[in-house]
Amino acid sequence: MFMVTFRLRGKYIAAFLGGIVLVAVGIFGAMAIWGNGAVAAGASTAGRQNRVTVRTNEERLDFIRSFGWEVEEEPIEVMEVIIPKEFDAVYQEYNSIQRRQGYDLERHAGRRVKRYTYVVTNYPGQPEDVRINLLIRDNRIIGGDVCSLLQDGFIHGFAMPELNTPGGGQI
Repeated sequence: MFMVTFRLRGKYIAAFLGGIVLVAVGIFGAMAIWGNGAVAAGASTAGRQNRVTVRTNEERLDFIRSFGWEVEEEPIEVMEVIIPKEFDAVYQEYNSIQRRQGYDLERHAGRRVKRYTYVVTNYPGQPEDVRINLLIRDNRIIGGDVCSLLQDGFIHGFAMPELNTPGGGQI
């Protein structure tokens, strides 16, 4: 066993405690800077989306509208779903969409979440049969998509597609 002891005298106690506070502030500051950089590096739109809390329908609608989508005021479906513990190829591809927009469903594997589905009314080039799904756990958005119900449809993240790319990042 190795033990170190020292004795601080009057004026050095304040300096010692001040030094500890500065070190702690430096560590927490570095963690904050590193954490923000990791989120920014993970996805181009992550800053706006990650850690969004939605407790009411109005907050869900505000989130959806922040991407330029117009939707019917009430969800057409609210369903509890379980994120699988192990992802098959389809779920891995779906999760790649989530990762591109700053989410990762693997963090929620095996958990129950709610899926809110809204009818999109302003999808470019397809005025009908488009839905937006929000995956929510503990009042936080953990993922979601915009998709077409048509046979040759599409699925992509929340971002509005550019006009020259139908489906904008579809799978």
